[in-house]
Amino acid sequence: MRTQLKRTEEIGYIREAGNILATCHREIAKKIKPGITTMQIDALVERFLEKKGATPEQKGYKGFPFATCASVNDIVCHGFPNDRPLKEGDIVTIDMVVNRNGWLADSGWTYAVGNVSPEVAGFMKHTREALFKGIAAAQLGASLGDIGHAIEQVAEREGYGIVRPLVGHGIGRAIHEPPDVPNYGIAGKGPKLKEGMVITIEPVFTLGSSGAVYWGDDGWTISSADGSIGAQYEHTIAITKNGPVILTD
Repeated sequence: MRTQLKRTEEIGYIREAGNILATCHREIAKKIKPGITTMQIDALVERFLEKKGATPEQKGYKGFPFATCASVNDIVCHGFPNDRPLKEGDIVTIDMVVNRNGWLADSGWTYAVGNVSPEVAGFMKHTREALFKGIAAAQLGASLGDIGHAIEQVAEREGYGIVRPLVGHGIGRAIHEPPDVPNYGIAGKGPKLKEGMVITIEPVFTLGSSGAVYWGDDGWTISSADGSIGAQYEHTIAITKNGPVILTD
């Protein structure tokens, strides 16, 4: 399957979904505090999207049963929402795909629950930095390796692990379209970025240096192998002649 370049009009449709998604994340940020459950957050997202005339695309995707992925502490990705109250010092990643009139946008964000330790706060800050370093590298004519290299440099500088099986991807009418966008790479290597590409950039780091993970029995939940916490920050972006444009900001 070839990379599907989007026309300006189509990028606008994805931006509509992205605006709804970004507004939803702002609502989530207001609610994250000790005592709330990820199931309550999931229900909030369902209600919010319905009011906006949008739907949660990953609900039912390959059997995934929820509107959001909710990943707490050492669960680094694809966690199931549940009824366990979040505690002071936890971190939680809420990741979702919004469908607005058949066009999709994808964004995940890691939130602190109350006050977290300085080490954890720094970890979150640097993972977020890696996202924006990757976006800055996503220039027309650059390569996918440039994006991965920019992200990888942050992880290596700070001694964090990169969860290598988890990558960004193209997006549009389907959740996962070509190309894959790894969070590691060699500058100048790989396919070139073309005008009209719409991709997600989503570094997933572990505080431990290995980045090794294992899949849970549910077939979805991915946890760090060493028990260290994980963080993920993700935006959907468009490649344009004027530079990368964030569609989920």
